[in-house]
Amino acid sequence: MSEEDKDDKTEEPSSRRIEKAREEGDIPRSRELTSMLLLLSGLLALTLCLPMSWQGMVHIVRYSWQFDLSHLNAHEWGPYSLDIIPLSLRLFLPFGLSLWGVAIVANLIIGGINLSPKALQVKFSRLNPLSGMKKFYSAQTGAELLKSCLKACIVIAILLAVLWAKQREILGLIHQPLGPALTEGTYGLVKLWLWVVMGMIPMVAFDVFWQIYSYHKKLRMTRQEIRDEHKQQEGDPHLKGRIRQQMRAAARQRMMANVPRADVILTNPTHFAIALLYQEGKMHAPQVVAKGRGQVAAKIRALASEHHIPTLEAPPLARALWRHTEVGEPIPGALYTAVAEVLAWVWQVRRWRKVGGQKPEKPQQLVVPAEMTFDLENDDDDE
Repeated sequence: MSEEDKDDKTEEPSSRRIEKAREEGDIPRSRELTSMLLLLSGLLALTLCLPMSWQGMVHIVRYSWQFDLSHLNAHEWGPYSLDIIPLSLRLFLPFGLSLWGVAIVANLIIGGINLSPKALQVKFSRLNPLSGMKKFYSAQTGAELLKSCLKACIVIAILLAVLWAKQREILGLIHQPLGPALTEGTYGLVKLWLWVVMGMIPMVAFDVFWQIYSYHKKLRMTRQEIRDEHKQQEGDPHLKGRIRQQMRAAARQRMMANVPRADVILTNPTHFAIALLYQEGKMHAPQVVAKGRGQVAAKIRALASEHHIPTLEAPPLARALWRHTEVGEPIPGALYTAVAEVLAWVWQVRRWRKVGGQKPEKPQQLVVPAEMTFDLENDDDDE
């Protein structure tokens, strides 16, 4: 990644960015924290287990010193193994299990539990020598090297300081019996171990802070990445627009399928077309089964002509139904009287088509309440 790209990453990582990184097994870890906790847990385990396992350790040491490999034969190997191996397991297995458990817990302190199958997948890009060389000369590798050197210097300084201060006591162990010498030497080792752990605390605290800071800095995003992520989550506006168009087209197609069922088509005559249906005994009021404006209105009129559905030019009533009624809804109560006159004319037309006679006259002067009317020129609705 170029320096310009890094400089552009000024935005904090989103929750989705962090979640994606965790899915790939990328979480903050502090090796120094793990090392310190392993040393501390080993110190505690050794301190707690030492009194209980002291006799066993003395037995193993004495047995080892007295053991003569030249006198070992096939008959003696079995008893020797049955004696030493179970005893060694009882002494060192709890110690090893405690270290293993602490190593797991230490990795969960910062990053938490993260089961990532992707992290177990083989990535051949990791085998690329060029990528390895880039990592070898990266700033992060240099920081890790500097940190390791600093840790080594701290540990060596503590060891030298303690050994220098305790040199007389250490040399005096040579002149003591085996039991007291082992006891004093072991507790001296525990104290030395404790000093090393205490010396690592400041460096571990800084490393934890640095790992968290570096992790979030690495996941920072550019403004373009945030916009792209927003598009992925919310959807591309152009794609959403196409989806809405497709949904409207599907709804319009379903609406057009209802036109042949209509009893009458009310028109403006050219701007609007409203298809009404009334099933006596099934509906408490007539319903709008289709409505349209412009080209949609023209298609409704064409379907009405194709299926011989009566069409009536009633501009005020058509505009009122367009404005105040949605497809599938019953007409407003204020329009009952006007629509009733229209339906009465429809039934007369049906009878005339069957038996003939004088053609019914179209309704005139359909009354539409003032609160239901609107000015077509000031209408901003669009289909």
